[in-house]
Amino acid sequence: MARSARYRSFVGRISLALVVLVCTATAALAEFKVEMVPMRDGVKLATNLFFPEGEGPWPVVLSRTPYGKGRAASREEKEKPYTERGYVRVVQDCRGRHDSEGEYRAFIDDMDDGYDTVEWIAAQPWSTGKVGMIGGSALGITANHAAMSGAPHLVCNVVFVSHGSSYHNSGYPGGVFLKNLNEEWLRKQGVPPADVPRPIHRVYDDSFRQRDIEHYFDKMQVPTINIGGWYDIFSQGNIDCFTGLQYRGGERARGNQKLIMGAIGHGQLRGDLKYPNPMYDFEELSLRWFDHWLKGEDNGVEDEPAVRYYLMGDTMDDDAPGNAWRTSDVWPPKATETAYYLHSGGRLSTQEPPKATNVADIAPESSDTFVYDPRNPVPTVGGNNLMMPLGPMDQREVSSRPDVLKYETEPLSEAVEIVGPVVAKLAVSTDVEDTDFMVKLIDVYPNGYEALMLDQAFRLRFREGFNRMVKAEPGQVYEIDVDLWSTALVFNQGHKIAVHISSSNSPRFEAHSNTWKPVSSMDDAVEARNTVHHSAAFPSRIVLPVTKVYDAPAEAGD
Repeated sequence: MARSARYRSFVGRISLALVVLVCTATAALAEFKVEMVPMRDGVKLATNLFFPEGEGPWPVVLSRTPYGKGRAASREEKEKPYTERGYVRVVQDCRGRHDSEGEYRAFIDDMDDGYDTVEWIAAQPWSTGKVGMIGGSALGITANHAAMSGAPHLVCNVVFVSHGSSYHNSGYPGGVFLKNLNEEWLRKQGVPPADVPRPIHRVYDDSFRQRDIEHYFDKMQVPTINIGGWYDIFSQGNIDCFTGLQYRGGERARGNQKLIMGAIGHGQLRGDLKYPNPMYDFEELSLRWFDHWLKGEDNGVEDEPAVRYYLMGDTMDDDAPGNAWRTSDVWPPKATETAYYLHSGGRLSTQEPPKATNVADIAPESSDTFVYDPRNPVPTVGGNNLMMPLGPMDQREVSSRPDVLKYETEPLSEAVEIVGPVVAKLAVSTDVEDTDFMVKLIDVYPNGYEALMLDQAFRLRFREGFNRMVKAEPGQVYEIDVDLWSTALVFNQGHKIAVHISSSNSPRFEAHSNTWKPVSSMDDAVEARNTVHHSAAFPSRIVLPVTKVYDAPAEAGD
């Protein structure tokens, strides 16, 4: 099967059509019902029930969706793996959506409604009292929220491409508003453009904390498979949910988590890099997961490696290391944190900046400055997007701009493998009260292709924490950490490791006006002279989790 066809198939499977698994009643089902399930406040939620043949009671697999429980036609084949395996499939419209009553408030009511739905199911005579949930994207979020609620009869989950934090993953990573994702998602939910809330500077406050999974880990008791992709919008969210529950979860959750990370996104990847076999066969794994936790089958699924991840590599060299699946018992795997330092002249190396012996020695090695104009931001090209082209796209069309700083290693004499979280530790200054810094990790191919591997943002006002905002003093040097999230890749021999730094990436992120006023207002926008320092006193660097350095291949005749 051609790769594009495989991706279309994957998107179809992992998208709402897959995870909702909605269908109409067919002869293959013994019974189909629609129930209006009451919530604690009297609001009733429209719920499809698909029963297997034979006599119950049965365990139940539930999905809760804001996209419509009966949205797609011809879904009967999607239900058969569950009903033929002896599960009742339950698919519910979220509050205020489609056939359900009430007002829709995205992910605000899903803890209570998830709890009430699970417990209603458990009380039915056709139910064994054991409920599992499955869902991706928004449906995965509702599954997580049900687990956060502490519903006692929720036994296990399978969650696809879903976030754990509405602030750090999907709203304001690095304190910067994800403009395209949020505005376009609301538009697709039918919100009129005039009613789409304008973004403002937001601190990480209780309105976010009460919905973020990290504040519930120790109370959660649900074994979960988290399935994500390196180019998914919620990539780090899947990882954070796994690590939080695996190592800090409730007694029943700790040690009973699985993580799968593929070379995939929230849709089809774009660009010239075509990763072979980037998707894991999670469908059979999901069924075995439910069989074990809901039916008590001893099928060995709990003994399989806790982590499976796709190690990306050079897709233009068939003999290159990587481009294969790896396993680990922990995340992240053991690695050596290796700093690559920024130097003048666009150089990047593991050598620290030299110490200056006198004032005259400082200037050449001290800093690089660029001018950021909010009215002419750097366009988004690839990355972890949803409503725009995504993936490891070539950055050459934007990296030659004067408002982009580029730092590259020499061509690598040995391939370098990194697996785990990546952070850029930068020393920066500006001549305005507030601004942004954007960082990209690039794999530069010998032919010049600049493959985007990671990119994230940081708003300077949040340098003392995301719960408070502090103005910048013009000219003052500040040290910031830009969390680039996690990855697994091999920089092949002959490639270059590169870091690109700018102050914009639009429309992925809201372009900053460089003022203390709301970001959405460009009425008073000003240009900013932003500086990245890289002296011995202020050593800016990117820290990579190096897991392996491959021996250079022997020369012919050696």
